[in-house]
Amino acid sequence: LINVPPQKTFAASREETEQVIIGALENLFENTKVNPREIGILVVNSSMFNPTPSLSAMVVNTFKLRSNIKSFSLGGMGCSAGVIAIDLAKDLLHVHKNTYALVVSTENITQGIYAGENRSMMVSNCLFRVGGAAILLSNKPGDRRRSKYKLAHTVRTHTGADDKSFRCVQQGDDESGKVGVCLSKDITAVAGTAVKKNIQTLGPLILPLSEKFLFFVTFIAKKLLNDKIKHYYVPDFKFAIDHFCIHAGGRAVIDVLEKSLGLSPMDVEPSRSTLHRFGNTSSSSIWYELAYIEAKG
Repeated sequence: LINVPPQKTFAASREETEQVIIGALENLFENTKVNPREIGILVVNSSMFNPTPSLSAMVVNTFKLRSNIKSFSLGGMGCSAGVIAIDLAKDLLHVHKNTYALVVSTENITQGIYAGENRSMMVSNCLFRVGGAAILLSNKPGDRRRSKYKLAHTVRTHTGADDKSFRCVQQGDDESGKVGVCLSKDITAVAGTAVKKNIQTLGPLILPLSEKFLFFVTFIAKKLLNDKIKHYYVPDFKFAIDHFCIHAGGRAVIDVLEKSLGLSPMDVEPSRSTLHRFGNTSSSSIWYELAYIEAKG
């Protein structure tokens, strides 16, 4: 990207991805003292760059992972792919016992450079930056003590049946045939709607009885009284959640979610600080935010 003109070659894209993924994995194996041969499940996600051999095959080759590994490469799933990869790994860990699952989340900026003059496509050049993260999950009983966290719930909500949701982030050609990613003005509203739907599913799993009761009462009242009650009761999720990692998609996205979830500036500080320091690192951004929360204690 810093070359003039930008170097958009396949070789440059592969070099960028190898630096990010291999660097993250070397750190992970060093910190956890896990032998790469112990990995039983591998999920790699990169939305824009999906070469052959696949990125997951590159990891297998570089670290000489075993031949019976369950290996997956997720493409075209954008900023949400990091959490989708965790969800997939969790489901696989329910089936394959006593093993490790490795999730690698990144995005390729070299392939994402837009060299045209369409403003809605230029935005991605301003927001997105190189980033990546590697996450190790285990279902081995012996790892319970040394694990940082326990994965309790993953809740997925797909709003792609709605046309606005489907087209809010779209890769394509501009008027002069140059490829880029178009970010529509609907993206903040779409994000808010998707999160609200997701929260409705997540809420009953984590909220205390008092908040569930208040939501239920206003839900029934709205059904009975119809227009007299304008909004459902928005539960206070701070009763159940200590920290929030809202994807650092852009300032407007964070603003919308801060308002719709009734969060304080301190709750969204990890997201704003991550966006300020690292930019939008796509699917890996929530791990940058988690690292920020850990660093601040």
